[in-house]
Amino acid sequence: MRLSFTLNGQAVRLDAAPDQRAVDLLRGLGALDVKEGCGTGECGACSVLVDGAHKLSCLMLAAQLEGREVLTASGLGGEADPHPIQRAFAEHGAVQCGYCTAGMTIAAAALLAQNPDPTRLEARRAISGNLCRCTGYVKIVDAVRAAAREMADAPDQGPDGETTDREGAA
Repeated sequence: MRLSFTLNGQAVRLDAAPDQRAVDLLRGLGALDVKEGCGTGECGACSVLVDGAHKLSCLMLAAQLEGREVLTASGLGGEADPHPIQRAFAEHGAVQCGYCTAGMTIAAAALLAQNPDPTRLEARRAISGNLCRCTGYVKIVDAVRAAAREMADAPDQGPDGETTDREGAA
């Protein structure tokens, strides 16, 4: 079957088998930040945003990506220009072995898109589907809250790209 979707801002058109999983398709396209830890939706390592919603790609068929916008952790930001979530994870020691980090940052991005000022409990709940064996989650929650603060302090961009203050005045 022919698929067309957007991956990290780039248009993708390709053929995929009807039974191919999204995680396998994305990894085959070079999205190595989408990891398979369990294959059963228990660990969150394969987390992606599909049209802004947090999804587990090991539980999705590739066909479900048709016409959608898919964002992986590398699509959030890169080494030269990291997303505030990625920066906060590094600054707060929320990255240890790194296996869960991509999925955790995706879960955090989904949370902060819906709730720009989550409580510690809300942050814990948002990442609860992502397993980490290294950090104990405290530093991850600290990083999510720090990213929320940084994003709240950042100036908004108006529709013409002009920076505005929080009240919307130019």
